[in-house]
Amino acid sequence: MTSKLKEVNGGAAWDSMISRVPMGYAGKPSDVGNMVAFLASDEASYITSEVINVGGGMIV
Repeated sequence: MTSKLKEVNGGAAWDSMISRVPMGYAGKPSDVGNMVAFLASDEASYITSEVINVGGGMIV
């Protein structure tokens, strides 16, 4: 979804975006997959009606 940003101005748009992520790097599909696996596990059996943001700290 954001891969084109790496091509704009020699990657300046990408670097600018990543510099605003508190974790300091772009998320990976596995970051979302790990959350899904956790929510589908018994460890999360008591979690209901929550919005969980997998965003590296972008929304605090």
